[in-house]
Amino acid sequence: MNARTEPSEEKPAAIARPPIVRELLLVAGLFLVYKFGRQLATGHTAEAFRNAHRVWDWERTLHLPGEGSVQSLLLHGDTLVHLANTYYATVHFPATVAFLVWLYLRRPAHYVWARRVLAVVTATALVVHLVFPLAPPRMLAAAGLVDTARVYGPSVYGPPQTDHLSNQFAAMPSLHFGWALMVAIGVIVATRSRWRWLWLLHPLLTLLVIVGTANHYWLDAIVAAAVLGLALAVIHLPRRTATTAGRVREKAAPTREQADEQVLVGAGR
Repeated sequence: MNARTEPSEEKPAAIARPPIVRELLLVAGLFLVYKFGRQLATGHTAEAFRNAHRVWDWERTLHLPGEGSVQSLLLHGDTLVHLANTYYATVHFPATVAFLVWLYLRRPAHYVWARRVLAVVTATALVVHLVFPLAPPRMLAAAGLVDTARVYGPSVYGPPQTDHLSNQFAAMPSLHFGWALMVAIGVIVATRSRWRWLWLLHPLLTLLVIVGTANHYWLDAIVAAAVLGLALAVIHLPRRTATTAGRVREKAAPTREQADEQVLVGAGR
């Protein structure tokens, strides 16, 4: 009997997870740089309010809906506005961290992609915060809006004069919306469930919350979406190489020569 040993198909190498310690240091470092950078933009109160008037006028020129129309819906009841303030204060950062942790554990390739996109979006936002300080609509008298966090609570901000932990003049672009939109896109891309599209409710709800609580203008969200779109256009998901794709196709559908060879080998047995 003729014995013939045929090489087994080589499986594509799995995407290795980046070292956990390196990732923790990297993410923590990026966060500290961002927080420090935001502090550099503090103290530009007059410029921030001039820019706020400009943004308010631009929105009226573009015929965007007034932020007050969303806030009026929240002010129908104390419970609803309190929930909106709580969502603004507690969901933004934990949801993004949970998203990255899930990707790291379950979708390493998608994790690297999402981390890079979020880093680019956040870095771009920091530059905009430095060159275009912007007071939020809750501080703009012309907007006629209520500072819902201060009136109804909870609030993550103190008085601007004494709040040294955050820069309240960094409204544009809205990272609340930009990160929420990236979380939704990332989950949709990384999963195949028919229910994954429901994640779009996260950025939609975030948009209504940031506008309704008078923390952001419509244009803050629009600019955030544009920055995210540019980042996604530049940073692509890793794809299979031509060699790997060829191996997969060869394994799934052998050529006629391979089929004839298998028949001859079987006959020799």
